[in-house]
Amino acid sequence: MVNCCGLITVKNEPVPLKSIVVEVSVQGHVATVSSTLQYENQEQSPLEAIFVFPLPGEAAVCRFSAKIGQTEVVAEVQEKQKAQEQYDDALSSGQQAFLLEESDESPDVFKLSVGSLPPGEKASVSLDYVTELAVQADDGLRLCLPAVLNPRYQPQGSDSGSGGSAQVSSVPAGSVPYSLSLSAHVSSPHPISRVESNCPLDPLNYLNTEKTQATVSLAAGHQFDRDVELLLYYQDTHQPTAIVEAAQASAKPGSLMGDPVVMLSLYPEFPKDVMSSMTSHGEFLFVVDRSGSMECPMHLGSGSQDRIGSARETLLLLLKSLPMGCYFNIIGFGSSYESFFPKSVEYSQKTMDEALQKVKEMRADLGGTEILQPLKHIYSQPCLPDQPRQLFLFTDGEVGNTKEVLDLVKTNAGSHRCFSFGIGEGASTALISGVAKQARGHAQFITGQDRMQPKVMQSLRFALQPAVVDISVKWNVPKGVSVNPLSPPIRVVFQGQRALLYAQLTGESSGDTEGSVTVKYSLAKQPVENQLSFSLKPTENTGMTVHRLGARTLIQSLEVEEREQDGEKEGVKEKVIELSVQSGVSSAFTAFIAVHKGDGEALHGPLLHRHVPTPMLYHSSMPMLLSCGMTRCSPMVIACSLQKNICAPDFDSPAPTSKPVRDPLLQLISLQKASGSWVLEAALAEVLVKTEEEVSKPKPAQVDQEVWATVLALVWLYGFKMEAQEEWQFLAMKAVSWIQAQKVASVSECVQAGNTLLGCQVQKDTLGL
Repeated sequence: MVNCCGLITVKNEPVPLKSIVVEVSVQGHVATVSSTLQYENQEQSPLEAIFVFPLPGEAAVCRFSAKIGQTEVVAEVQEKQKAQEQYDDALSSGQQAFLLEESDESPDVFKLSVGSLPPGEKASVSLDYVTELAVQADDGLRLCLPAVLNPRYQPQGSDSGSGGSAQVSSVPAGSVPYSLSLSAHVSSPHPISRVESNCPLDPLNYLNTEKTQATVSLAAGHQFDRDVELLLYYQDTHQPTAIVEAAQASAKPGSLMGDPVVMLSLYPEFPKDVMSSMTSHGEFLFVVDRSGSMECPMHLGSGSQDRIGSARETLLLLLKSLPMGCYFNIIGFGSSYESFFPKSVEYSQKTMDEALQKVKEMRADLGGTEILQPLKHIYSQPCLPDQPRQLFLFTDGEVGNTKEVLDLVKTNAGSHRCFSFGIGEGASTALISGVAKQARGHAQFITGQDRMQPKVMQSLRFALQPAVVDISVKWNVPKGVSVNPLSPPIRVVFQGQRALLYAQLTGESSGDTEGSVTVKYSLAKQPVENQLSFSLKPTENTGMTVHRLGARTLIQSLEVEEREQDGEKEGVKEKVIELSVQSGVSSAFTAFIAVHKGDGEALHGPLLHRHVPTPMLYHSSMPMLLSCGMTRCSPMVIACSLQKNICAPDFDSPAPTSKPVRDPLLQLISLQKASGSWVLEAALAEVLVKTEEEVSKPKPAQVDQEVWATVLALVWLYGFKMEAQEEWQFLAMKAVSWIQAQKVASVSECVQAGNTLLGCQVQKDTLGL
């Protein structure tokens, strides 16, 4: 039973949030999301409600308004402390007020305070934000609406009193006492192929014959048991595009909002010969969350594997796919951290076997989630000469000190690349996307029915790609026009990945309306150049989405600079506040404030204080959540989200009792040697569903047993497991390199004999031999 003393009113009726209506407008690679929250005070006294909710880490809140009865008040952006003081003043003088602010610990958590609602009064609060859509492995664009705010684990000794995430009331996801409806309007320069979701959708409705505009809605009855994820698929999605957005008519020319802003989406294409060469160097550090919450299932529903089990399988694949000649280590973290080896070791049969044995014994038994200390430990170790450091971070993303973690990663960004993986619903986008962005890597989210392995192997492909260096961006615009970049310099480019760039266009040209941008870089010591031309004529009907995302990009860069200088550099904070106020975009130093100056009377006595619950996924064996209601003047608060013993399931996970049926693919992979070869043995015959004698007999006479076993493994992979090729492609490449190094004369004969034995028809060329 849930023990809730703050989630219901004194009459045992639900909290005052009644419904959430979301409208999404997508333009190509970016979106504006508008949410309306309907409140009702069913108490006998004036009420203050606190609602803490997550937004995507890259999002920028750009409008906030409130309607009380028939009167609408639109919030303005002000310096944070000033806004908080104005909110308190309004409440004490009997006025209604609304305050929206970013959490101090994490830029993807916001706190909304709805103040002094008279008894029986209804209020609706509208909130707009803009966000970029992340590109997925299959070229889909992902828009995530976080319905689930998982408890963020706050490291011991850190100050949790002031931030928004310090006061989250949570209830099991299925019993949230309010409803959600969602509709989306999608428009793109390229035709829309399809829209998918992890939640039931009503059918896609095209609005024109070119299929460049469509609408789609969430089916009724959403349960709040997961984040709502929309995946959009366009035709020709790899074509670079430019959108020029007109200036805001009311803004002063020369200011950010008073000039046109251009957004470029670039997809650099790499030469084929370069892509086929994979590096054999690198220090690979696999940093794996072993906190109690990793015991949770990967997704809801029977038969779902737990997160730590999926991580174990993924580590097996990674360890088998590493190139000979590299170095590696595995670090597990929770409240403390443990390394497999005191420092990174060279990859060999011996070290691989040792690591695999430790992976088998790995459990979710290290308590809470503290990422900062293991990262500090890694960065204190010197980098190895000629072995570029590649960090793979696996976590379900529940930490309370996100900004501190991101600052540490940025400080050390020059020494490594970081590939991050958010596991399960509610992983913090600010944390997962942030560490990858700061350390020139790539972020992946593994939710719903997703398998972890293909996504991780895609990131390994990026890590093994030759690094792109010496990146430069040159703008060519007509005389009279100048370009002021809003995005930080591009520091990393991967094959098939998008880079979004924003720039302000100042001045006017007398005649020419064409501009272009040239991106140059060096790849495997070869110079590469990509060019895109664009029209300076503004695209119609884009709202101010591009301006606001450009402002958000610049604000985020300045916020990091301010934290690095510890506030000592003059004028940075002031510039953020000025930009935030001018563009209407949220920042760490500002808040949205709306005051309804009605005929309220000054308050006497305490104002009732209620926390509106956010949904939280929980495991059947987790302790339930406790929340506490309180009066405004009471200093006592039970901050559930941060109490390790209440909300994160931090318990030791028992070793599995029954022996599970092993997947033949994983069985085959676990038999491969570090060099890439297989040995002719009973375990291999078992995977091939043959006896040892049946496997040995057809071996061509002059061929070595190990070569024969390796050819058989490759024929089996290509013959029976093509649907999982993403997962085994690197270990197959390793096997082919090993066979080629043996200089075998009769490879064709081997492949033919293997096909006959296994009943396949795999060509020698298909294997890469």
